[in-house]
Amino acid sequence: MSATDPQPPIDRLLAIMRQLRNPDGGCEWDLAQDFSTIAPYTIEEAYEVSDAIAGGDPAAICDELGDLLLQVVFHSQIAADGGLFGFDDVANAISDKIERRHPHIFGDGQTDDVRQQWEQIKAAERAADGPTGALAGVASSLPALLRAQKLQGRAARVGFDWPDADGPRDKIAEELVEVGDAATDADRHEEIGDLLFAVVNYARHLGVDAESALRDGNAKFARRFAAMEDRAGGSLAGLSLQAQEDHWLAVKASERR
Repeated sequence: MSATDPQPPIDRLLAIMRQLRNPDGGCEWDLAQDFSTIAPYTIEEAYEVSDAIAGGDPAAICDELGDLLLQVVFHSQIAADGGLFGFDDVANAISDKIERRHPHIFGDGQTDDVRQQWEQIKAAERAADGPTGALAGVASSLPALLRAQKLQGRAARVGFDWPDADGPRDKIAEELVEVGDAATDADRHEEIGDLLFAVVNYARHLGVDAESALRDGNAKFARRFAAMEDRAGGSLAGLSLQAQEDHWLAVKASERR
């Protein structure tokens, strides 16, 4: 903090948010928001942090982390306005959780297997919170590929898993046949879901993070498509499929070089 601004930075941010949500002179838009309307922005900001990290620009990472922190402060102020909890409660809750999950650092729980200890503590927390099934606590709002991976990993912990990668690979072939045999839109919807789930399972057995792999695949396609457009003078519209394929192959060949 500076001599001209004696407030700690987090206190300044909290004060700004309190004023934005103040019925007397606050911002009309901020006052109209609730948890559900802000949630999409929270998810979006988390992805923008990830994009900034991938870009490797420290200034962008700092900027996007600030946007994400604002989301935490916004949710906390909404809760405080409703008499539910405040920012200090959020900070204390995560501090308590981190200390509880690291007894080998903050307590007397010495162990040779830190990961196993972590999982045991998390399992005990889930049991105390309610549902105790192996899949309890895997958020339904996660991106679909990521959630599939987590569900499969949880199931594998209790032994419900293929012994090797051959099983999920064969399952992909089986699901492809079922997609082809599907007779209705609803059936095709279901079978495509099963196929994607099988692909994620195969990736997991190969040690590949499906969410990250698809993200990189998306980026590669976007990069190559933009290069195709450049080769075609700015647009592929009006070109024959063969001409577009020729551009695609040329772009791939240039990347290999």
